[in-house]
Amino acid sequence: MDLTQLAPANIRTIAPYAPGKPISDVARELGMAEADIIKLASNENPLGPSPKALAAIRSALNDLALYPDGGGFALKAAICKRFDVRPEQIILGNGSNDVLELAARTFLQPGDSAIYSQHAFAVYPLVTQAVGATGIEVPARDFGNDLDGMLAAIRPDTKLIFLANPNNPTGTFVSGAALHAFLARVPERVLVLVDEAYGEYLSGNDAYNSVPWLQAFPNLILSRTLSKAFGLAGLRIGFGFAQPALIDLMNRVRQPFNVNHLAMVAAVAALADEGFIEQSRALNTAGLGMLRKAFDQRGIAYLPAFGNFITFKVGASARQVFESLLKQGVIVRPIAGYGLPDYLRVTIGTAAQNERFLKALDDALDAALAGR
Repeated sequence: MDLTQLAPANIRTIAPYAPGKPISDVARELGMAEADIIKLASNENPLGPSPKALAAIRSALNDLALYPDGGGFALKAAICKRFDVRPEQIILGNGSNDVLELAARTFLQPGDSAIYSQHAFAVYPLVTQAVGATGIEVPARDFGNDLDGMLAAIRPDTKLIFLANPNNPTGTFVSGAALHAFLARVPERVLVLVDEAYGEYLSGNDAYNSVPWLQAFPNLILSRTLSKAFGLAGLRIGFGFAQPALIDLMNRVRQPFNVNHLAMVAAVAALADEGFIEQSRALNTAGLGMLRKAFDQRGIAYLPAFGNFITFKVGASARQVFESLLKQGVIVRPIAGYGLPDYLRVTIGTAAQNERFLKALDDALDAALAGR
């Protein structure tokens, strides 16, 4: 008997999420020292975690024999202080991915549909399919979210819209004003989950605060993560905001102790370290400017970038260029699985890491041109 047939068809046909290649894998496969490899594939903070978060972790190591606070009291208090929300509006997640999955498991079932954009985060279709719902992919507009197209795609069976802002992996962005106008046009019976994983990298006129919108739009869910600007990707910590009635339902399917103790302790400290976020944002802004200038000088096309990464066009040799970069100890992200086979995505690193990437890219492009 083929035991895989015991799983429903929607599970058997899921395309598993493919993360960025880890340093340890590249070191093992290519016989390189890990110290000689830089990873610019998963949009991690090149500065690492906040020093305050590291200090908080060290102070909590003796507590590891105890279960974490399942209600996350201290972390929710820190979130309330930073974002001006109430505890009953918060759900904690094992990364923001957990929040996305909790939304799908809570509100979708077979016979329902969920909407997301072409070239959007792979987890949206994955969690939709996992619960047996139907995904509706709306063609992208200029590689980003087509808000009018999403509105037009709403069907009687639509319950949820996933929308990343800034979008990953393309880096595109919808202004706060445009997003607010979109929410005002979505029927209240349709939930809108706005994934703001890269929101801390927005600055100046681009920065917007969606949290006060929760009062005006009871169908709005916001997801945030500490994996990006806060530098805590290895601890998997995220959270979501919504009306208390929605949070109550999501908590009913949330696993007990889904966030570990060290993650919560680190998050409390990181949320209070605004100086670290400002430093991370400044480094990212400088790095984006550096790569844009370098791409312009080389005649390399790239997409608008509002997060901590930039997606650039290589052409038909994208896979070859990716492999060549790997052999030079530079890991970037191929995104053919997102419908962008001619593009690669690179995370903004330190100035030295960006310089090394550009040198390796020159060598990789020269090799591709020479057919090597």
